[in-house]
Amino acid sequence: MDKNEVLRIYREMLVIRLFEDRAGVAYMQDKIGGYLHLYIGQEAVACGLISALQPDDPVIASYRDHGHYLACGADINEGMAELYGKATGCSKGKGGSMHLFSKEHRFYGGSGIVGAGIGLGTGLAFALKYRQQKGVCLSFFGDGACQTGIFHESMNLASLWNLPIIFVIENNGYAMGTSVDRSSSEPEFYKRAAAYRMHGERVDGMDLFKVRETADRLIPEVRETCRPVLLEVMTYRYRGHGAADPGNYRTKQEVEEWRQRDPIGMVESWLLKNKVIKEADVKSIHAEVQAEVEECLRFAEESPFPAPEALYEDIFA
Repeated sequence: MDKNEVLRIYREMLVIRLFEDRAGVAYMQDKIGGYLHLYIGQEAVACGLISALQPDDPVIASYRDHGHYLACGADINEGMAELYGKATGCSKGKGGSMHLFSKEHRFYGGSGIVGAGIGLGTGLAFALKYRQQKGVCLSFFGDGACQTGIFHESMNLASLWNLPIIFVIENNGYAMGTSVDRSSSEPEFYKRAAAYRMHGERVDGMDLFKVRETADRLIPEVRETCRPVLLEVMTYRYRGHGAADPGNYRTKQEVEEWRQRDPIGMVESWLLKNKVIKEADVKSIHAEVQAEVEECLRFAEESPFPAPEALYEDIFA
């Protein structure tokens, strides 16, 4: 990455962080219905991997999907409006937090069902091969989804059929409140790749540069060979599993230790050290992003709810 791209991704990560922070406040104010899973702390994963894709490469995520949606370049106003359940939302107010979607930006949504996106991502990869397109699909999901049957079924088919997909495990240590060590006989998930004769590896997901370096190496390889890869990204969510989760199963010390390696702070330090920006620029960028997020909140607040008759629209393709 050149310095300008690092700066662009830094700003992108900051947008996600502030978007999520303000969404969390709006949820507690009962302005957002349903449920809300925040991506705070995991920004380097989506930004580092998605930034290495080509424009037509598809991306699919889990219910913690706001960061991926924004990293794909989708509209921030439409994203927040969807959280509010408004007609101007990216899914017309019918999907909410767990079902952001933007075909225009090749983001094929989140899913409220644990592991469901893994099968859909495998289908997207199959479509690429069937149409003889030189694309790569990124399928993001959490460590909890690794215990579902569809994880193993999808890995098996992807390897059997030589599909161009990177299965990205965002291992933040906890499936809801259950730690990886308590739920998995093999806590190093990337090793499961060996059972399906595909490449597997692990990367530090708090370090944008390591994530991007891994993406720059693996994505062209998958594009060329049409062989799937299992990538385990070690990351951490600062907030609870969902907005209403107090996170009592974690110690304050553990959370604070992870915060010492904040992905945005690390990139910011790099930019300052390499004299790409100055302290004054940091404040200016923060102010710009804050204004952008406040505007998306205003847009969501002022947008109308879907009309009652919209219930019967878009039922069939």
